[in-house]
Amino acid sequence: MTAAGWAEEALDLVLRRAAQTAEQVGDRFPLYAEPADGRWTTTARGSWTGGFWAGLLWLGAGRSGSDGDRTTAATVTARLAPWAEADTATRGLILWYGTAPAAGDAAAGTLRDRAAQAALGAFDPELGLVPWGAALGGARLRARTDGVPGLVPLLASAGPEGRAAAAAHLHAHLDLCLPRDGAGRLRPAWCRDGARGWTAEADPAPGWARGEAWLLLAVADALLLADDPFWRTERLARAAELLLADGAMLTGPLVPPADAHRADGPRDTSAAAITAVALLKLALVPGAARPEACASRAEAVLHRLAHAHLTRAGGTRPAGMLLDGCYDAGSGTAVRHELVWGDFFLALGLAALLGRADLRRV
Repeated sequence: MTAAGWAEEALDLVLRRAAQTAEQVGDRFPLYAEPADGRWTTTARGSWTGGFWAGLLWLGAGRSGSDGDRTTAATVTARLAPWAEADTATRGLILWYGTAPAAGDAAAGTLRDRAAQAALGAFDPELGLVPWGAALGGARLRARTDGVPGLVPLLASAGPEGRAAAAAHLHAHLDLCLPRDGAGRLRPAWCRDGARGWTAEADPAPGWARGEAWLLLAVADALLLADDPFWRTERLARAAELLLADGAMLTGPLVPPADAHRADGPRDTSAAAITAVALLKLALVPGAARPEACASRAEAVLHRLAHAHLTRAGGTRPAGMLLDGCYDAGSGTAVRHELVWGDFFLALGLAALLGRADLRRV
């Protein structure tokens, strides 16, 4: 089967599964599904993953061209509105990925603009970043790699001041999270103490595959946006190279262990899907190093996900489930499950591979 053939088949499976899920969950948001039967655990407000559900529905509506599918996607997106002013850096995940695929939808664009202004208002000039926030619990003054993707393009959409804040937010996280001397692994989570400054947190620990993938995605977005000096593109390019080498994203397993220190532990297909999209973005960066290698690796990752981890018709569980996603290896939560953000990034990567999604915009 040609690349177009297998990617088309896989995208169809994922989006058909999304349409079925929409009927099952009603006005709730899917979070993760049991590998045995596809039964979803859901949330009422979407938490940090709600935007991926809306984004997945927009991808489905774009493919089908159905007014009914667009209405479903728009209804779900509207339910994300309370997150626009919520105190969380994950509003980038929620309100960028929940609205960016909604091409031509005025309400989604208005919500995105509102979220961008709120995020800009939350930027702390003294810290040089938007704090992690307290909306999801825990200490407010924290910095985590999953508080960067989505927030970079969301902030950058808020005009010159927003672009400056987006660059500062990303560079502050690179300063904290990347190894100081180029040795050792990325540290994905930090907490601010007034007396001690920034202190690395134990959880999530270095080796968290999704944390590395999230930061690579943010760097790729910044390189595609880098039209102002404050982006410091040479440093971003070096950061991308370090992340690619540190996470072995061009040479290691196509589907990495959720925890690099537990090679025999669960793998994380969602980290692989995020990485594939980041690599496809890096391949689009003008003058980027190794664009062919990035594009080839991304296609290989998507092929592996589609052929080894995506369910087909004929079994006891629904077709179109991207299995072997790991929500939280440390606590043992949903370690071999279908994850809504894994589905989203697989669908986005496949759509981009087929020329149906512009990764400069999503």
